[in-house]
Amino acid sequence: MERFYGFDLGDAESAVSRLGRASDGVPEILPVQDAKSFITAYAQLDNGTLMIGEGACYNTQAVYRTLRFKSRFLTDPQSAKDVRRFASGVLNELRQEGNLSEGEDCCFYIGCPAGWNKADRERYRRIFEDAGYPPARIISESRAALVSACQSRHFQVGYDIMQKPVLVVDVGSSTTDFAYILGGKEVELQTAGEVAFGGGMMDELILDASIAQSADSSRLRKVLRDNPLWYSYCEFSARRLKEKYFSDEEYWRTNALSKTIRLLNDPTLRLSLRMDEKIADQVLHKGAPLLGGKSFEQVFIESLESARAHIQDQLPELVFLTGGVSKMPAVKDWCAQVFPEAVVITGAEPEFSVARGLAWSGRIDEELRAFRREVQDFIDTNAVNRIVESRIDELYRKMVDTLVEPILMEVALPVFDRWRDNEIRRLSDIDGVMKTEIEAWLHSDRAQALLVKPISEWLKPIAYEIEDRTMPICVKHNVPYRALSLSSYLSLSDISIQIEAKDVFAVEGMTWLINTIISVIVGLICGGSGLAIVSSGISGIVAGTILSLLVLFLGKDKMQEAFMKVDVPKHLRKLVPRGHFEARLGKVLGEVQANFYNSLEEEKNAEITKRLAQEIADQIEQCLFKMAEIVEIPL
Repeated sequence: MERFYGFDLGDAESAVSRLGRASDGVPEILPVQDAKSFITAYAQLDNGTLMIGEGACYNTQAVYRTLRFKSRFLTDPQSAKDVRRFASGVLNELRQEGNLSEGEDCCFYIGCPAGWNKADRERYRRIFEDAGYPPARIISESRAALVSACQSRHFQVGYDIMQKPVLVVDVGSSTTDFAYILGGKEVELQTAGEVAFGGGMMDELILDASIAQSADSSRLRKVLRDNPLWYSYCEFSARRLKEKYFSDEEYWRTNALSKTIRLLNDPTLRLSLRMDEKIADQVLHKGAPLLGGKSFEQVFIESLESARAHIQDQLPELVFLTGGVSKMPAVKDWCAQVFPEAVVITGAEPEFSVARGLAWSGRIDEELRAFRREVQDFIDTNAVNRIVESRIDELYRKMVDTLVEPILMEVALPVFDRWRDNEIRRLSDIDGVMKTEIEAWLHSDRAQALLVKPISEWLKPIAYEIEDRTMPICVKHNVPYRALSLSSYLSLSDISIQIEAKDVFAVEGMTWLINTIISVIVGLICGGSGLAIVSSGISGIVAGTILSLLVLFLGKDKMQEAFMKVDVPKHLRKLVPRGHFEARLGKVLGEVQANFYNSLEEEKNAEITKRLAQEIADQIEQCLFKMAEIVEIPL
């Protein structure tokens, strides 16, 4: 794609932005009907012409006119038809003004409330497809707002969106849209993401307050009730008055701000719209029937509290406000009240945040598709497998260094205790018992816990070597290099690559390794014949007597074999000091490790080693691809 368009079709006002693929600047806001932010309204004139924007609100030749239809999209079938006609009108305006060419290599990113599900979004997308738009994608307006903030470098507080939890609050005309961003990925809130409450209600409150202050209020209410189009126009005028007042609230508190509207072209029927400090206070802080007797402030704070209650993970450290109403200082104060632990900021031009963010999202997604393709190409080169396989012997050595002492103390010593307690009758049974116990221990949580640190240390140089290959891919596609930083994951002790002892020492695949452990340990502890277990101290005297008899009756060659089968009386076993055996384990530790290393070099199975390296490489590759997939909101 050469250009990316963002279409923020709002319930009250809309905006369109455009960004070139190679542009480093901010997406430009394209004027529609000579307005950068234009009213979401259309009218069908008596000559068949379709008119959109502000002119559609009061053109006297209109035979059909409507606005505020997007908020009814999920409930009113007519809304889909209205969206299509309005979207067609916008498309025609863009083409007539030369801002969009027929057959242009481009796509449209169109915003929707975060609470819309996949089916709603697809139904919405098809409307634009049927209206003749270039390829279109629907994404949440809240994501677009945050992308806009990130791309425009508005975060002056140094927040890292890849790590910090963020709540985006998009105060629209008919809804307040919430999106929770964690680790750079949007997480769905149980509130469905939106609340049916927005700045448009404030427009209605201002209009209602102005009507109430009129001497002809009863007649005005009847006329506006019987003429929805005139009501819409008056509401639109109230919105413009509100925006002007809150853009410089301090000034307008002491200066008159009003607009007079002549209804039905009747010179005797006039509505005077006013905004002053009293009306502003009434609109924000006083209860109103429209809001169920609650104030605008109360309903907004309750919506924030509901969003907070439904955040299952970390509370946000940043609250980002967007939408025209977010310019109001009171809105920022309410957010700070509900989220005191967070920094609350507003975009420089919040009314255009979503439109610009949509265009940026288009280019970002294009970059990410190319980025992910290159990551997959890198994985397909088998480079990760070669890197892992070249270091697999080091993994074996680290595991041996880590596991031998615990095996001696936590497996061999208890086996000795069982022999002393007469649970193991003959020394010749120790080999089988030791094999079973070592297998079970290697499959335990204890062994897994011991392996975390050495495996992490082993993975780090592999991670650095892989990063040397992936960093240029990140730089090329404007993706933060840490997006594929395995070492960052390891430094945070968040090891996504799990290498479990029970997998490394799988009995069916690693029998040679288990047999090596057993033979080395039994050989060194028992001196190769079982005699070392009872060959010194007081026990040596007893053992010496038994050995003399065996030599006399059996001969020296058969003596060792026979003694291994002897069921030594329990009282004699107790004469073998436990401390002596424990001390012997400490002495043979180095020998066990040395013999283990030799055994690894001589007996390791090349096929099993290759399979283990492949399994580890597969996990690293899955981790890389997963990391590439979640890069949704790069800084």
